[in-house]
Amino acid sequence: MVFEMIARKIVHIDMDAFYASVEQRDDPQLRGKPVVVACVGIARWCALLRMKREGSASVPPCPLFVPNVCALYATFLPPDFPRYRAVSRQVREIFKRHTDLIEPLSLDEAYLDVSENKTGLPTATQVARTIREQIRSELSLTASAGVAPNKFLAKIARTGKNRMGSLSYNRKKSIRFYCPLPVEPPARSRQSHGRKTEAP
Repeated sequence: MVFEMIARKIVHIDMDAFYASVEQRDDPQLRGKPVVVACVGIARWCALLRMKREGSASVPPCPLFVPNVCALYATFLPPDFPRYRAVSRQVREIFKRHTDLIEPLSLDEAYLDVSENKTGLPTATQVARTIREQIRSELSLTASAGVAPNKFLAKIARTGKNRMGSLSYNRKKSIRFYCPLPVEPPARSRQSHGRKTEAP
């Protein structure tokens, strides 16, 4: 018996600013304005910061990092998870048109194995582009995509997406990209974990 190895094609899809984008899509008055979907505690802290600017309140330390300029000028909204879950299911239905091999990571993020896609598109890059176009045209939302031979590189490709919203690494390109990288976490991870995880 002969088994033929099929090169894996993984797409990492991440919705752009998912909660805030859903709110802006559904409320035209929010479009073009900074919107923050946050818990009550953060919204209350930002309201105190605004009052402090007017000299009428003292502000305790913020439990999370919130830029002052954002706190002063953004519109803060409480999360509406039933609505976000409903939109997430609509996004998932678009994924299912192309593959049944879907690994959800959250409401707004998933890995798709499109090594053999349902639509017969010749490349994973075209699958990712088609998914992004369908999300934009049908749901009025945007998504970023990364394409690579494995999940790790697909996520890196999505993080380093170009201005078109997607980035692809084939096997040769993956090796050229991966080998020169330092043994240290990405910049975003260093911000949260410090330098303890860096190589000596």
